[in-house]
Amino acid sequence: MSQTFGEVYAPVYDLLYREKDYDRETKLLEQLFCRYAAQPVRSVLDLGCGTGNHALRLSASGYRVVGVDRSSEMLAIAAQKAREHAGDLRFHQADIRNADFSETFDAVLMMFAVLGYQLEDSDILGALRTAHRHLQPNGLLLFDVWYGPAVLAQGPEERVRTIEQEGQTWIRTASGRLETPRNLCHVEFHLRRVSGDRILEESKESHTVRYFFPNEITRFLDIAGFRCIRLGAFPVYDRDPDHTTWNIMAVAVGL
Repeated sequence: MSQTFGEVYAPVYDLLYREKDYDRETKLLEQLFCRYAAQPVRSVLDLGCGTGNHALRLSASGYRVVGVDRSSEMLAIAAQKAREHAGDLRFHQADIRNADFSETFDAVLMMFAVLGYQLEDSDILGALRTAHRHLQPNGLLLFDVWYGPAVLAQGPEERVRTIEQEGQTWIRTASGRLETPRNLCHVEFHLRRVSGDRILEESKESHTVRYFFPNEITRFLDIAGFRCIRLGAFPVYDRDPDHTTWNIMAVAVGL
């Protein structure tokens, strides 16, 4: 079993998620900056930045951006993509539960269920306190997570994706199971690169993601020094969450 977002999964991460609308998500982030920030947002800390897809777009729009991730493989891809980029953008390898860069930002992000990868209460609070420690007074925190009522209503199901690129075929199978006493979803990824009926390369990864209910999000934010402004469906933020909205976006302000 390989490391999460490790040496096999990381190089095809962008390929697997090429249909994810990062442009739309980044536009939403900028809209929320304008709607909720007490002062103009000019600097952003992207915790759990992965291969830099939000960070690169924000930097291209003129923000000073620092991206942080634990995976060296993901950061190497982010850095490679940033080499031809002229914006104010830096990447650091660190654990978001205890990272400290001795600088502050107008906004902090944790996108693509990053907070959900913090499984224990102490992990969640560690990540939120890292965000608080790096925020300017009254700065904004934005993050998306899996929404508990929708996860329980829909449940995980097996999904298969086949992607063709440059003569190669990648097949990813994902299957999940719930551990409801701990609000966890265990997802098994099986990734194969094939040619005809031959398997050229394969790997397996286990991802465990925590899902959240509104009252516990508010409680965690309160303990970490934030006030929750709103929980909205994601990416259609102005819609209220319900049993059909697997993903939600939280916006909070640092106190």
